[in-house]
Amino acid sequence: MASLPVERPLSAKSGRVKTARRLARRASRAEQQLFLAEGAKALSEALHLPGGVVEVFATEAASDEYAALRKAVDEMGIPWFSVDDGAIAALSGAVSPQGIVAVCRFLDVSLDEILSDPTSTLVICADVRDPGNAGTVIRTADAAGAHGVVLAGNSVDPYNDKTVRATVGSLWHLPVAVVADPADVVRRARAAGFLVLAADGAGDTDLFDAEASDLLQQPVAWLFGNEAWGLPDDLAALADHRVSIPILGRAESLNLATAAAVCLYASARAGR
Repeated sequence: MASLPVERPLSAKSGRVKTARRLARRASRAEQQLFLAEGAKALSEALHLPGGVVEVFATEAASDEYAALRKAVDEMGIPWFSVDDGAIAALSGAVSPQGIVAVCRFLDVSLDEILSDPTSTLVICADVRDPGNAGTVIRTADAAGAHGVVLAGNSVDPYNDKTVRATVGSLWHLPVAVVADPADVVRRARAAGFLVLAADGAGDTDLFDAEASDLLQQPVAWLFGNEAWGLPDDLAALADHRVSIPILGRAESLNLATAAAVCLYASARAGR
C-alpha cells in the first residue's frame, strides 16, 4: 500500500502566505479590514473575540510548543497552516519572529460607541506617530482601567504590526476608535460629559494640584499630543484644563507613554 504524501510546510512563495503578507501595508489592511497579529499571546487574546481570527500560520516548532492553543483553534474551525521559517519571517515584522502569525479582523469601534458611557477615563491621542508609543498607551490605558482609546488625526494605524505587538494583547481588551479630526473628538467628548484635560508641559494646573482638588473625581478624557511637538495651541485650548506633570529633577520632559501612565494612574487613584 502506497503511503500518503507528507504535507510540506508552506513557504514564503505560497499564494496564501503572499496574500496574508499584503496585510503589512496599511492600504491593504483598510481594504480587507484584516490585520496580522504575531505571537501566541496575541492569538490567545484574539480568540476571545467571536469570529476575530480568520487563519493562523505557524512553524512546526511553534505548533508543537503551543499544542493546546492549536487545539483551541482547531475546535473553532479556524484554519491552522504549517509554514517554514522563511514564510514566518515574511509575515513577521519583528527581528526575531515568534513562530505564530494570525490573520485577524478589525475590531475598532465608532466614536459614538466610546462616548456612550462617560463614567470612566478616556484617552485621546492626537497625531501620535510612533507605533511603540501608541501601543504602549493602549496597554497602559488597559492596565489603568480606562474605558477606551481614540487615535485621532494623523495618528499611527492601530493595526501596524509594531503597534499590535506593543499592546501585548490589550488591543483586544478595550475599545479603540480611529477618528480623523482631533478637535471634533474633543468637542464631542465634552458634550458627552467628559472633562477634557490636555496633558501640556506649559499647563496652568499641575497634576499634583489636580489630584488634591476634585478635578480627577469626574469622568476624564486625557488628551495627549505628538511625541515631538506636543499639542497644538488651538487644540489644547479646546480642553477644559491644561495639566502639566511636575518635573522635580533635571529632566526636560517625560516621553509620551510615561506621561500617559502618570496621568492615567492619577485618575485611577482618584477613582478609588
